[in-house]
Amino acid sequence: MNGLAFIGGEGPCVDLCVRLAGEADLIAAADSGLICAENAQIRPDWIVGDMDSLDDVSRLDKYPPDHVIRFPADKDFTDTELVINLLFEKSCDNITIAGGGGGRLDHILAIAALFERERAPKRWFTAREKIFFVFNEFYYHTKKNSIVSVFPLGNGPWRAQSSGLKWPLHAAAWERGFFGVSNVTETGEIIIKVSMGRFLIIITE
Repeated sequence: MNGLAFIGGEGPCVDLCVRLAGEADLIAAADSGLICAENAQIRPDWIVGDMDSLDDVSRLDKYPPDHVIRFPADKDFTDTELVINLLFEKSCDNITIAGGGGGRLDHILAIAALFERERAPKRWFTAREKIFFVFNEFYYHTKKNSIVSVFPLGNGPWRAQSSGLKWPLHAAAWERGFFGVSNVTETGEIIIKVSMGRFLIIITE
């Protein structure tokens, strides 16, 4: 099942939110992620979080109370973790995150760290970036001269080949803590084939 998680922070444009919602079997919002969803006229199936950043808690009144799960501010998980865990519990194995751009650096790093886990989201869309968890073959159509950065995930080893990038990935010596930033697309199509390990691909168009 495809799950879509709206979270706080800068999110994608309305058109992309609507497209992502159309692909989703289940939609959930974490705290102020509800604002992003409602701005795109999307009604989440579930809402979770401590609601400390929601602009108006009366937004919750129009949702079934048993589908609004409130947590205390002092908790062991971030709101993003809570919404991702909920979607996993609801049998979603292909999860997309919408939101989370800008804001505090620790929050951004915490979201990125979710992709290091054994059960990880597959995509993350902010207002400016499109981020993908890649472990086999990845095809993406974009504009020429888009910026593509690549980070290895997990413990390795890592090996990948690419086409459509100015600097091919097969030439990179991947080690933990190493990365490839500010690569550039030479054509409108990116193809990345991973033969070992997992990678986080960040595209800025």
